[in-house]
Amino acid sequence: MEKNTWKEKITDKTLQTHDQVNIFYQTIESPAKKVVALANGLGGRLYVWEPLINALFPEYKIICWDYRGLFQSGAPESIRRLAIPEHAEDLKQILDKENIASATVIGWSMGVQVALEFATLYPEKTDALVLLNGTYGQALSTGFQPIFRFPNLNRLMHEVIDFVRDHRSITNTLSKIMVSKSLIRPFGKLYGMIRGNPQIEDAIVQYVEDVFGTDFNNYLRLFQELDAHSVYHHLRYIQEPVMVIWGCLDYLTPAYQSKEMVKKLPNVHYKRYRLGTHFVLIEYPKQVAADILEFLHNQV
Repeated sequence: MEKNTWKEKITDKTLQTHDQVNIFYQTIESPAKKVVALANGLGGRLYVWEPLINALFPEYKIICWDYRGLFQSGAPESIRRLAIPEHAEDLKQILDKENIASATVIGWSMGVQVALEFATLYPEKTDALVLLNGTYGQALSTGFQPIFRFPNLNRLMHEVIDFVRDHRSITNTLSKIMVSKSLIRPFGKLYGMIRGNPQIEDAIVQYVEDVFGTDFNNYLRLFQELDAHSVYHHLRYIQEPVMVIWGCLDYLTPAYQSKEMVKKLPNVHYKRYRLGTHFVLIEYPKQVAADILEFLHNQV
C-alpha cells in the first residue's frame, strides 16, 4: 500500500464530552488492531505529524483531536475546564467512543503533558508513550530558559499574558501581523533552506495561521494551564514503556527537562538530536519517524 493513501482514509468526527463540549477529532482508519493517539502541541494539528504518519500507516490506526477551546473543537463554559486533566479525559472519551481498549500516546510539546496525564489517570488504557520536545509540567517556569532558570520569570509571563488577554486590541493587532504571509513565508522558506527541508515553509505558514486564526485568548490561557500542571511526582509510577525525544537547542522546553524525565521514568528509552530545536519532527522527519517506529516494534 502506498504511503500517501492514508490521506484518503481520514474521517472527521465529533464527540460531546461529559461537560457538553463538542470535540473535533480525526481518525485514519486501518484494519490494524494497534492504535496510536497523537496529542498535538499548542497550535499544531494533523498535518504536523505527516512524516510520522507516513511511517505508521497502515500498521496502526491513528487518532488526532483538536484540544477543547481550539480550532474546530468547542470551548467549555468554565475557563477552568481548559486544564490539562480535561484534555486527557477528552482522549479517554474518544477511545471509549471508538471502542478502543488501549493506545500508544505520542505527544509533542503540550501533548507531552497531556500524554503523561493520560498515563497517570488511565494506565490500563496506555500501551506506551512517546514524548517529543516536552516537559512534565510548569512550562512557563523553564520556557525560554535553555541554560539558566531565572527566578519568578513564570510570574512575569503570567502577568504579561493576563495583560494581553485583557486588551483585545493587542491580540487583534498581533493576529493581523502574524497571519501576514508576506512576513511569515520568507521566514519559513529561509528556515527550510537551513534545515534542508522545503516542506518546513508550508508547515510554518499553516502553524501560524492556526495559532492566530483561533481564539487567541484560549491559546494564551492554555499556556497558563501548562504552567499550572505537573506530573513530576507521578513519573516514577509510570510503568509503561516510554521514549523521550528532544533537541539540544530547544528553547521552549529545554533539554534538561527531558533529561529529568529520563532519570525519573522507570522504563524509558531516549534519543537526542544535538542540533534539534523544539521541532525535531519537521527538522529530522525520517530519522525521528524511524526512531519511533523502532521503539514501537520493540514493544511487541
